[in-house]
Parts: sequence; structure tokens; C-alpha cells
Amino acid sequence: MKSPSRRVRFWLAGSALVLLAGALALWGAARWLLPSDAEVSQRIAEGFEKHYGIGLRIGGAHWSLLPMPVLVLTDVATDQPRPVTVHRIALRLQLAPLWKRVVAADSLEVEGAVLPGESIRAFRGRAPETIEKGQIALPAPWTLAETPLERLRWRDVRWIDRRDIELAYDGQIDFDPGWRPRHALAERAGASPPARLRLDREGRNDRWQTRIDVAGGSWNGVSRFESLNNGRLRVSAELVPRDVDIEALVQTFGRRTFVAGKLHGQTTLTAEADKAGALMRGLRTRTVFSVSPATLTKLDLAKAVSTAGISRGGRTVLDELSGTLDTEATPDGTVLRYTGLKARSGVLTASGNVRLFNRRIQGDAAVDIVDGVVGVPLKIGGTMSDPELSLTGGALAGAAVGSAVLPGVGTAIGARVGQQVERLFGLDEPPGSKKKPKP
Repeated sequence: MKSPSRRVRFWLAGSALVLLAGALALWGAARWLLPSDAEVSQRIAEGFEKHYGIGLRIGGAHWSLLPMPVLVLTDVATDQPRPVTVHRIALRLQLAPLWKRVVAADSLEVEGAVLPGESIRAFRGRAPETIEKGQIALPAPWTLAETPLERLRWRDVRWIDRRDIELAYDGQIDFDPGWRPRHALAERAGASPPARLRLDREGRNDRWQTRIDVAGGSWNGVSRFESLNNGRLRVSAELVPRDVDIEALVQTFGRRTFVAGKLHGQTTLTAEADKAGALMRGLRTRTVFSVSPATLTKLDLAKAVSTAGISRGGRTVLDELSGTLDTEATPDGTVLRYTGLKARSGVLTASGNVRLFNRRIQGDAAVDIVDGVVGVPLKIGGTMSDPELSLTGGALAGAAVGSAVLPGVGTAIGARVGQQVERLFGLDEPPGSKKKPKP
């Protein structure tokens, strides 16, 4: 008679063999019924083209069911003159929900992507309505989990703007239900000093503590997300810049500036759209700022006044520069408007308004020099890399008359009078030139 312990061992061994045989049978059935790597690659490419009307090339695809469902795509590229490319995409699904026909992903990782702005813009309006609204429709009886994706991570994702400036970013988002970020981090790869954005959700509210470290300073505050009664979506934020080095800030994002100093102020941000994907395209910001001390690194205000001609280059050291900056995203780029500008130093005071768009500068200023020279009007033009100051046509005419009547101070007074005449009659031509009549 066999002992109970031997019967238990035989029973356990037999059970293990049955389970192993079942697992092998299930694996074999899965390999026979489920698509191959090549079929998965083909289906993804066909589905992408069906949804977006743009072809997709996939260099390699691999997927596995056990121990965790994983799909990996490599060397992906869109069929465009300047393709969107991704070196590697990895999607990790949760196995248990799949048995209940529920789709839930642990993570989605994107590595080594290149995103030309002109190619990304070609996708606008091509996606199905549900995808545009941040929804994903699955064929019945499949459904999405309450939290469809736990974590999104990207590394070395490079954005190329319309000026061919290429900037690399890293980041990660951990999601709550309803695609709400619980924590988020985005940073300029390799930037020194560091440039990073961090979001932390306040409980279950649609509010996020926002911390921005950039250019040796901070830009912290609170961000909000709202679904409005009219069905539109709204993002807003109130942020406080402190000790932000302006030159380091613009260099971090491949830009140039002719103002140096550390920025302080108050920023509000708003964006409204019918679809989540369009929010950034409707972004507006307003920053009330002061820079103290400040330096105009490519403009010499005193030289421009004293020469009464076109002035380029030079420097102007200021005790303080203040004003309001409004930015507005447009299909052709971001427009920057500086209004209520006020500058002062031991030598001069100035006021004015400036508009920047596609690196072109347009604006006007009134410069008050000590020792009796008051209110000299200047026109600001040129580009960000080569700004220039000059008297406008009407002001030049007034300056010529003023200097003949009252040498010295008469030049400035005459220029001021000439500017007022110019504004009254809409003149903006140098003296002696013929202005073409308006059609």
C-alpha cells in the first residue's frame, strides 16, 4: 500500500503535467489563431492609412502574448515628403483585462522620434471625430478600461519648426481615469541650465500644481482644465516668473533676443477649442513683466536720437524695463505684442510698443533725453538678429525744420511736431518722396 505522501506527490506531478500540456496547447492555438508579426505590421499600416489618409512604413514589428502582451514597432515612418519617423514604439498591455475584452495598457514608450512641424500639420482634420475629441472607439464587445493607459514615456523626441530649428524633448505622464494626468514631466533634453515642466494633480480636481524650472529661475503656479457648457474645452494657468534669465531662456529654445536681464512678473495663459488636439493652436498668454536691471544688447537709443538717422548695433543699459507681453498662436506662427513699454536709466527714459512676428520687428518709441531734449519719436524695425532704430518720415521733416530754427533742442522739438503731423495726415515717407495714392 502506497503512503499518503507518495499519493500526494503523484497527484501534484500529474496535475502539473496536465497544466503544462494545457498551457502548451493554449500557446499552440494562440500561435495558430493569432496573427504573425508580419500580419500585425500590415494591419497597423492599413489601419493608419484608413484613418489618416497617409501611408505608413514599418521596418519591424514583434508581439508576444506571455508573460505580458507586448507590441514593439521599429523604424516607423510616414509616407510624406518629409516623413515623421520613430525609431521604436513599445506598447505593454495588461493581460487580465483582455480575458474580459477590456483594453488597458501599462505603458506606451516612444524613443527616437523626429516630428517635422509641416508634416504634423498635414494630419489636421484627417482623424476620425472620436479620435479628434480624445476618444477611441473599439469594435463590440471590446471596451476601454477606465484608465486606458497608465504611463506614457518619450525619449529623444525632436520637434522641427517652420524655421528648421530642431529641439529634443524627454518626458513622462502618469494618467488617472479619463486621461487626466496625475503627474507629468517634460524637459528640454541636454539643456543647461535645466529646462523642465512638472505637473502634479491636486486630488481628483482638474487643477495641477505647475512648476517650471528654466534659465536659472522659476515660472510656477496653477493650471486648470475645464469642459465648458457649450461643449468646448478650456485650459488656463496663472504663473509667476522669478529670476528668469532672458538670454538663457530664448537660447534654450533656439531663439535670439536683444534684451538681457532677469525677468519677474505675472503670467496668465488661456486656450479654448472644440477638440483637445486644437488647444495648443488657440493658445494665448499675457505677461506683465519687469526686468531690473536690463540691457538692450543690439540697440543704442542715445545714438539713434543724436544722429537723427538709422541706427544699428550698440547697447543701452537700463535701470528697469517694464511692460506687457501678449502672445497669440496663429496658423503661420506666434505673434508677440509688447505694449506699455517703459524704460529708464540715468541717461534717458523711453516708452513704446513693439510687434514681433516671424522674426520681423515693427514698433515705435518716444525717447526723452536729459538736458532739455524731450520726446524724440523713433521707429523700430528690422529683424531679431539685426534690429534698427530711425526717425519716421514725418519726424525727419520736422527735425530738419526744428534744427534750422532752434539748433540743438530744436531738432527734438521739431521731430515731435513732425510726428504729430505725420499721424494726422497718415504720412510715413521721407521728406521729398512722393507717397502713392491709396487705391
